[in-house]
Amino acid sequence: MWRNREVQWFFIILLSISLATFVLAGFLFSIRVALFVLVTSGLLAGCSFIFTRWRYREIEKLSGYLRKISSGDDSLDVRDNQEGELSILKNDIYKVTLMLSEHRSFLEKDKLTLTNALSDISHQLKTPLTSMMMMADLLSDSTLEESKRAEFTQHIRVQLERIEWLVSSLLKLSKIDAGTISFKKDNVVVRDLIQSAVQPVLIPMDIKEQTLNVSGDESVTFIGDLRWTTEALINILKNAVEHTGEGGVISISFSENPLYTEITIADNGDGIPKEDLPYIFRRFYKGKNASDDSVGIGLAMAYSIITGQRGDLEVRSEKGNGTVFSIKFYK
Repeated sequence: MWRNREVQWFFIILLSISLATFVLAGFLFSIRVALFVLVTSGLLAGCSFIFTRWRYREIEKLSGYLRKISSGDDSLDVRDNQEGELSILKNDIYKVTLMLSEHRSFLEKDKLTLTNALSDISHQLKTPLTSMMMMADLLSDSTLEESKRAEFTQHIRVQLERIEWLVSSLLKLSKIDAGTISFKKDNVVVRDLIQSAVQPVLIPMDIKEQTLNVSGDESVTFIGDLRWTTEALINILKNAVEHTGEGGVISISFSENPLYTEITIADNGDGIPKEDLPYIFRRFYKGKNASDDSVGIGLAMAYSIITGQRGDLEVRSEKGNGTVFSIKFYK
């Protein structure tokens, strides 16, 4: 406490005034009055000393608390429910501590997300890159037949398209996970959404001679992002087409009630094994019925897009009786 200049000056001035008053009282009145003034001044100085010492000890505690926070220990609680400026200061410091702790958690989460995204991209690119390197070595053989050369060139082209799709999909997922995508809140007409989503799967469905049934009121709408929700539905429809056999049926229905708008996509395909159901929205999860080309991104992306708009995506499936995906956007 004594190292503070303002405290030194305060007690020097207090002592000077007390001595001056003591001398003046003795000169003007009597020695008894002067002693009374001296004792009173001493009591006042003692009270000031005790109060000042207590106040600086509290400040010293706060200083120690801040040093611990700066070293990463934010588990201490300095909140004080008493009235007064010092209690308000303690509560404000505690609030700032909580904010710093939350920011640190967000930064650590972002760092982990970025690390996982880079690891995922690296892992998924390794296989097609290795395959292309092998094809390139084979193409360098001058005695290679033209038919094989054309086959290997086509293989490299397919792998390049696969890499382009992988990188594009993983970057979209990383942006969604990092929260850098702001979903629009437009009034989306579900009929228009369905029309956009089915376009990319019409040719594969035609090749497999599958039937598409769409039913629902044209007035059904929800508040969301048309472009991203279309992306989610395309991934679910691709999954349905892939797991439904030739001549199968895929049905899309939608409805609206005072609580939510629901879109249902059902197929009569093989169905998802019961043991795979809890994991099908997990990134890079490949169920038992997944094709060799599947990497397990589509349904994970659909789930991230829909839940990112505060919607729900549920799945029901029974082996041999098809699968039903239910999307709900709450009002």
